[in-house]
Amino acid sequence: MRRSHARGHAPGPSHRAVAALGALVLSAAALTAQPGAAAAAPGDPGVPAPPKTVFAEDFEHDQGATPILVSDYTGAAPVHQTYTADPAWLTHCNGWIASQQNPAVAPVDSGCGNAWATVKQMAGALGQWAGEDPATNHAVTAYTGDDPGSGRTQLESNFSIDIGPKRFLAFSVDVAETNCFANHAKLGFYLLDAVTAVPAFTTPIEPCARPGTTIGSVAVGTYTSDGPVLFDGGALRLRLVNFQASGTGNDAAFDNVRILDVTPRLDVSYSPDSARVGETAALKFTITNTGELAVKKGWSFKGSLPSGLTVAGTPSTDCADATVTAPQGGGQVTVTGTLPAGAASCSATVTVAAAHTGTYRTCAADVTDRTGIDPPDCAEVTFTRPVLVFDAHAHGGRVSAPLVTVAPLVPSDVTCTDAPGSDDGTLLQATLPGLGSLGAIATKAAGAVGDDGLRTASASAKTAGVNLLGGLVTAEEITAKAEARDGESGQVDVDGSVRITNLKVGGVSIADPKPNLTINLPLVAKVVINEQVPIAGGAGVAVNAIHVRTLAGVDIVVSHARAALTVPGTPCPSA
Repeated sequence: MRRSHARGHAPGPSHRAVAALGALVLSAAALTAQPGAAAAAPGDPGVPAPPKTVFAEDFEHDQGATPILVSDYTGAAPVHQTYTADPAWLTHCNGWIASQQNPAVAPVDSGCGNAWATVKQMAGALGQWAGEDPATNHAVTAYTGDDPGSGRTQLESNFSIDIGPKRFLAFSVDVAETNCFANHAKLGFYLLDAVTAVPAFTTPIEPCARPGTTIGSVAVGTYTSDGPVLFDGGALRLRLVNFQASGTGNDAAFDNVRILDVTPRLDVSYSPDSARVGETAALKFTITNTGELAVKKGWSFKGSLPSGLTVAGTPSTDCADATVTAPQGGGQVTVTGTLPAGAASCSATVTVAAAHTGTYRTCAADVTDRTGIDPPDCAEVTFTRPVLVFDAHAHGGRVSAPLVTVAPLVPSDVTCTDAPGSDDGTLLQATLPGLGSLGAIATKAAGAVGDDGLRTASASAKTAGVNLLGGLVTAEEITAKAEARDGESGQVDVDGSVRITNLKVGGVSIADPKPNLTINLPLVAKVVINEQVPIAGGAGVAVNAIHVRTLAGVDIVVSHARAALTVPGTPCPSA
């Protein structure tokens, strides 16, 4: 400040009022920055952790009773940071690292003159505000003796700080100001990557207008970003700019410059953590804010499900501005959204299912393309073998026709039950009106549990003396078998087979037919031998030893066997 204003009035009560909620001023307890690595460690989902300090400067390294210009200062290891400023902020009593322990007389050619005591007073007030010894605390001071001009750099670091890419960053700084009756300092922080200066504020810091408290005649407070920056670069420098052009007033000091990592944390969890194959579990992604609860807009990530898990439902989220993409049956989940100001956390949930038994883990390596979010710890879910439902059915033959229907002959059933059992039946002979005849029929259906707890459903149908369509289809004996076996890993193994004795179709002998062998009888019918049809989503098979479809619309099946193991709650097969 120019000397002509040295006798100005002390700040009035209105200038000493604590700022209202939402202003830049924060008490020292409102934002606790913890030293350490930038990444937030996985923790309790929904419980915010304090911001991390990725850079801190208190201007105390190797300082004592001799004041120096900030451009001559070197910070502590490991960065050994040095600083520069526009010339206007290194002359006319600007840019001095001052302390109450400095000599009473201003440095030679500093331009401070009688204002030196006030310069030191601001450094002491900052020490008292920060809980340090006000007699020894150092701060960068300015008592403008000339007009510095607007938008000039008051402090800029020379060396980049490695932080990792795509992180939410904020600044924190302690500022003191005196002579609040005159023009106020208006400070703005920028984060610098290789080519761009990114503003970390929307409203300049103005301690006289928004003090945390007043110590003597000095307004003082801790000021942070009013909105974190999603910083793309992996390394940064910092810049402090003063937008007050006048040297009338504009007398301020700053200390405890911090760059804070306020990147939200991601946690993953499964609920329940154990389910049976055929059931589902919820995979929950919890995005937890840092302790200052500032808005975090534009975070995103992509999660890959463990091999064997698939999306089995519509995803949900309570995050703001959120998009959750999780195609049904796929293995990828993409989430983007916002944590509103004041929100401790939000979440996105995806329903998943497993085709086989096993323990499935989701870890940090499974979460890629992260922007503005820290990786999770591991979570796991175990899918166990389900108690499968037996389905076994057999019959010797049936007919469906426009004029005549023959219900399944000698049906045997163990269907839609989780209880083991068996059923069988026999018949000496049967007539298919106008279509042919069948000899002896024997059928059996069973559901069994082995000593190892694994389940098997089986069915068989044996028919002798087959004579159809006036002798066009004949056989001494024909047997269909179907079996479904519960596997160790939760899969169901199925087998279907047909055994024949002296089968002839249209006078041609058929031996050891492969599945679904089709023979056309011109102008009469199509005959399928060893017809096998998968059923119940691959968990079973239906076998027809002979299946005849005539051109007149008659449908004949001889020796049918069906076996399946189905997940409880799913429809039983009807084929």
